[in-house]
Amino acid sequence: MSYRNDPAVFFRTFLPGTGVALYSWRHPNKRSSTMQKTIISIIFAIAISLTAGVGHAAGILTPAGSGHQPIQIVDHHVHVVINNGFAMTEVQQTFFNPNAENLEAIYSFPLPKSASLSEVTIYAGEREIHGEVLEKQKARQIYKDEKSKGNSAGLAEKKEFYTFEFRVYPVPGNGETRIRFLYYQPLKMDASIGRYLYPLEDGGTDEAGKSFWTTNAKVENTVSMSLELKSAYPIKDVRIPGFEAAATIDKQDNDHYTVEMQLSDMHLTRDFVFYYRLEDNLPGRVEVIPFRDNKDKDGTFMMVITPGVDLKPLSNGSDYCFVLDVSGSMKTKISTLKRSVLKALEKLKPKDRFRLVAFESQARELTRGWLPATPDSQARARQILDPLGTGGSTNLYEGLDLGLKRLDDDRAVNIILITDGVTNTGIVDPIRFHGLLQKKDVRVFGFLLGNSANWPLMQTIAEASGGFYDHISNADDIMGKLMLAGSKINYEALLDAKVKISGIKVSDLTDDTFKKIYRGQQLVIFGKYHQGGPARVTLAANLTGEDKTYTSEFVFPETDTDNPELERLWALATVEKIAAMERIGKMKSSESESAIRDLGLAYQIVTDYTSMVVLSDSTFTERGIERHNQARIAREQQARSRRHQQPVKNYRVDHKKPAFKFKVPDIGGGGGAIDPFTGTIGLLIAGLGAARISRRRKKR
Repeated sequence: MSYRNDPAVFFRTFLPGTGVALYSWRHPNKRSSTMQKTIISIIFAIAISLTAGVGHAAGILTPAGSGHQPIQIVDHHVHVVINNGFAMTEVQQTFFNPNAENLEAIYSFPLPKSASLSEVTIYAGEREIHGEVLEKQKARQIYKDEKSKGNSAGLAEKKEFYTFEFRVYPVPGNGETRIRFLYYQPLKMDASIGRYLYPLEDGGTDEAGKSFWTTNAKVENTVSMSLELKSAYPIKDVRIPGFEAAATIDKQDNDHYTVEMQLSDMHLTRDFVFYYRLEDNLPGRVEVIPFRDNKDKDGTFMMVITPGVDLKPLSNGSDYCFVLDVSGSMKTKISTLKRSVLKALEKLKPKDRFRLVAFESQARELTRGWLPATPDSQARARQILDPLGTGGSTNLYEGLDLGLKRLDDDRAVNIILITDGVTNTGIVDPIRFHGLLQKKDVRVFGFLLGNSANWPLMQTIAEASGGFYDHISNADDIMGKLMLAGSKINYEALLDAKVKISGIKVSDLTDDTFKKIYRGQQLVIFGKYHQGGPARVTLAANLTGEDKTYTSEFVFPETDTDNPELERLWALATVEKIAAMERIGKMKSSESESAIRDLGLAYQIVTDYTSMVVLSDSTFTERGIERHNQARIAREQQARSRRHQQPVKNYRVDHKKPAFKFKVPDIGGGGGAIDPFTGTIGLLIAGLGAARISRRRKKR
């Protein structure tokens, strides 16, 4: 059943004069709280700001002034499988060289968060050559050596937190070369809603890069997307915002959907976002996906805890400090951002207060202290914001530091931090950010605009304050984003939570402590287990001053070979944990670098210190390079083939003794009609374009 046919879930109006349908989640019998409306307005600000600018993209990079015609992307094909908590993305594309001489193709691709790049294959004529992960400098030198000899070779590198860069040589003069790459990533549900992002649009914050490179993002022939969704629980519906007219969605079964899409005359400038929503009233639960192919080796597991806890809505007044990025890269977004912040202020209650802080190269207080949320103060805010312009660099620390001034101990304070850039001026050390937040009793809610935003730093800020952060794409379903964020901020949270596994020996957990667990939040924990046998999992937390425990028992299997990809996912999650520890000064950089390099080599993943070099079989042999990735890939391909032929497996382990008494909260439970915002929504959707979903039910 579609959302759109469920009056308890969807609300529809039409943008006057356009016929464009505007959809929003709602519950027919409940009203939004003032706090939730405030957050809704803020997210509209972010969403519409994003649609205002022209984005950069994935594509072929050519040095400015090289004198060569840009290498062309002939086609671009994407295949995605989402199955039990993680996604596999496989990309194939063909490059054509319109020049007479052989050239190197350099392809840049926005880095998906927590993506484990695991396979790279280059098709050179009739040959296939494959990749192995080596230490970064070694991989780069081997690639240069082989390129200088005129041999077929490739290189895949991670560029900090924002891109993968692929180098392919040669693309023959007036000829073609095809490349394939594959990555895995874990996906979390939020209030029973899943989101998969295939990023293509670059955030546009790398000014130096833009001056050095020109980007060719045009695909000459076809762009196709094939997606398969398998779920252990019934799927209520799926959505592909902005691509409704092009997508064919087949419902294979209640827990199985496929999506097919083909586009022509397209540039790789637009993200693809796929949403899927599970049925309402699902139980709180604990799921454990294991992998252990040998009793003499440690096993790996992914534990997914979906709390079913009765969290009550909040109703007290609060202080809101808006910390706004007005650096040069916000030029095309500032007008809509200002209008939407003003709209947010209109939704505050008189007992609430607000401040406005702006930052670029320096930070400045716009309101000179807290203002009561009265009509006079809102009019004053308009006078302050109207002349506000953009320019300069991004001094995030100074902006945040100023936002944390003038706090009252007896008031609940929320910092709304909105930025699209990478911190490049003033204090940039994450340790200083972490220390700044540790001293204050505030929650920071960060909203990151674009695919090149500095999510590791925002993660440090949010976790230090007990808040959360979210990434906003141009292609996102803004209705879903605003309702999910509002339901978190507007409800109680579990505090000082800790997950403990006992009964058997486990180690190397990627995360077992959580400062706050918000409504609808799902916990994903990777770890190692040393033998099969019965185990107990306990989630301990504080709820409104009372200690709570949620417990269940299950059995780790002696062997289970269905999901070998978990080893790479555990390794990458561990890399992210190590990097986070280094950012806040809990690990020396030399120790962090060594540990990350070792994990990259052992589990064949691309990291800041490891890269994947693609060579012929004979070249690997000549250089004495062992084929660790080749063996790992073979095992993963066999497992994928088996899973493809089987029904989806349910990994819930607390059937007999449920850990939670309550159902998982859904998006409709705490929402309300959002009529005051339909004009703003209309601007957004008119900008993106809307169309009917092309949908057909699979005939069997």
